[in-house]
Amino acid sequence: MAIKVSLTSEAETDLFDIWRFVAENDSSIKANSLLGKLESICENLGKTPNKGHVPKELRRIDVFNFYEIHHKPYRILYEREETQILIHAILDGRRDMESLLRARLLR
Repeated sequence: MAIKVSLTSEAETDLFDIWRFVAENDSSIKANSLLGKLESICENLGKTPNKGHVPKELRRIDVFNFYEIHHKPYRILYEREETQILIHAILDGRRDMESLLRARLLR
C-alpha cells in the first residue's frame, strides 16, 4: 500500500520557482517537463519511502529524521512518517545546502 505524499507550502513554492527559472532561462516546454519529472519523483516516494538517505549536512550535526533523493542538480528533502511522506524542500544542490537546510528544516 502506498503512503500519502504531501508537500509543504514551501516545497510547492520551490517547485514553482524552479519552473519559473527554467521557463524564463530556457523554455516553458523544458520547465513543464522538469516539473512533471519532479512531481513524479515526489509521488513515487509513497511507493518507496525508504529510497532516500539522510543528507550529509544534517548527519554532521546529528539530525537523522530528514531524508533526501536526487534529480540532479535538485535535492528533494522529506520526512517519513507512519502514514505519510512530508516533502519540505526541493532545492538546487549547487547552492549552499548547509545554510539552506539549517534555515528550512531546523527552525
